[in-house]
Amino acid sequence: MTQTPRADIGVIGGSGFYSFLDGVERVRVDTPFGEPSDEVALGELDGRRVAFLARHGQGHRFPPHRVPYRANLWALRSLGVRQVLAPCAVGSLRPELGPGTVVVPDQVVDRTWGREHTVYDQIGPVAHVAFADPYCPRGRAAVLAASQDRAAGAATDGGTLVVINGPRFSTRAESQWHQAASWDVVGMTGMPEASIARELAMCLTSVCLVTDHDAGVEAGEHVTHDEVLRVFADNIEGLKTLLRSTIAALPEPEADDTATCSCRRVLDGLQLPIELP
Repeated sequence: MTQTPRADIGVIGGSGFYSFLDGVERVRVDTPFGEPSDEVALGELDGRRVAFLARHGQGHRFPPHRVPYRANLWALRSLGVRQVLAPCAVGSLRPELGPGTVVVPDQVVDRTWGREHTVYDQIGPVAHVAFADPYCPRGRAAVLAASQDRAAGAATDGGTLVVINGPRFSTRAESQWHQAASWDVVGMTGMPEASIARELAMCLTSVCLVTDHDAGVEAGEHVTHDEVLRVFADNIEGLKTLLRSTIAALPEPEADDTATCSCRRVLDGLQLPIELP
């Protein structure tokens, strides 16, 4: 019987990451929540075992409100992944955060609707999972440290990511509302990705690449999909370099003291309605 390959670090990102790993083996994973967005690509990166999953699938076929977030995170966990890096494109809600800026948020606001938001929706013991601090402190620290030598400048430490449903962009009024609330960047895929990772006791770090100023930021122009794709493509190599350095800095699994990370301990003492992989 062939043993399923394993990885301890996962990256959920766009199509620009297909050339990210060496010696790639593609694995199809079945989950209780259906198929993930795509096959999982497992390979090596500077001696680390890494799993990559295309958030929107090949050809960007899943719009943000239809991404199978539950299946994606479950698939990664079933392959051994416990630390997830989640790069994404965002709009800026602050004039000083221009295109090309990397933001490592420490908070998130969920304005999505109609998505499957939990893996614990079965009849059985109710599992209320803590989510006060949504992102992994060790993952965030690794990204920020790796960014210090970044040619485009160090990443911005902290900030609030507000997640809208999409696929349309915000109106000017909505953008001004988000700014008035003192939120920093806006995206479409950060939730329930982060909360499902927490429900599965996985560490998740969002790495936000600013591609534009959101409509309503000063007198900015309206956002276009083509412009978002162009700026993301212009910055993809720098983002990949940042993630490579981050992965190298993350602790090896055998040296990973879970007692220091609340992400991994969040299910302690809870009676769960399903068995986790």
